[in-house]
Amino acid sequence: MNTSSKPLLSRVANAIYWMSRYVERAENVARFIAVNQNLMLDLPRGYGDMWQPIVDTTGDRALFLEHHGAATEEKVIRFLAFDPEYSNSIYSCVLAARENARSVRETISSEMWEQINSLYLLITAQSRKPVPEVLPEFCHHVRMACHLFQGITQVTLSHNEAWHFIRLGTTLERADKTTRILDVKYFILLPSVSDVGTPYDDIQWAAVLKSVSGLEMYRKRYGRLTPERIVEFLLLDGEFPRAVRFCLSRADLSLHGITGTPLGTFSCLSERNLGMVRAELDYAQVEVVLRGGLHEFFDALQTKMNTIDEC
Repeated sequence: MNTSSKPLLSRVANAIYWMSRYVERAENVARFIAVNQNLMLDLPRGYGDMWQPIVDTTGDRALFLEHHGAATEEKVIRFLAFDPEYSNSIYSCVLAARENARSVRETISSEMWEQINSLYLLITAQSRKPVPEVLPEFCHHVRMACHLFQGITQVTLSHNEAWHFIRLGTTLERADKTTRILDVKYFILLPSVSDVGTPYDDIQWAAVLKSVSGLEMYRKRYGRLTPERIVEFLLLDGEFPRAVRFCLSRADLSLHGITGTPLGTFSCLSERNLGMVRAELDYAQVEVVLRGGLHEFFDALQTKMNTIDEC
């Protein structure tokens, strides 16, 4: 452990790590819902159902089908946003984040607690109502509340071991969700090979970038929308904050900040696993990744990322 400050108890470290992951997860779900609703408005009537793929993004398709059957807009929104029985709904994530924050109030700042409690009150108030008629505004409020929590954390919490655990959780969660949205687009979202290269294909790829607030930054870097460059941007870019490679580089910095070991060395299995994933992405080429199968690459990458916090 880093000897510059008193090491965190494992209970505290676990709580703040999962607090940050749950906040990031809630924000990402709100992003996916809002972008998907806008996508449905942009595509022509009868183009195809786009609500099942958004469930697939979460990795919980089987659970949804078991409890809700066919995916309709109202069912999916209720499931992803407010279902208290679904552990990855916005409601459940915010509740879990709040409970973790409550257990470590002596470690986080009072401003952090107040913000996460405000977010909880917003979600609980909305969960008692029918599916919001102004859904984009609701999702926007959730996203802004999560951003505010992250900003408050940045400027009110000492950048010590606790802060590193928070950044570690946030960046690992963010990297995971970016891989999932890309995976779904490539293998589920596109209804027909005949749509490749059409304006509707561009609309869907733009929606992928919007789901990670990356459309503007992508345009500045590459200009025209092409699947290969979008995958390269969201997977391998070292500067965009939601690109997988960028996220894992920041996770690595925080993991070494926690252990106190120099970068490029490892004192535990987590550092070794994360270092190997980082090295793979540092030397990856998007053309090689696509030839080998993007879905298979993401499956392997998600499995590797899941091992980072298991030791």
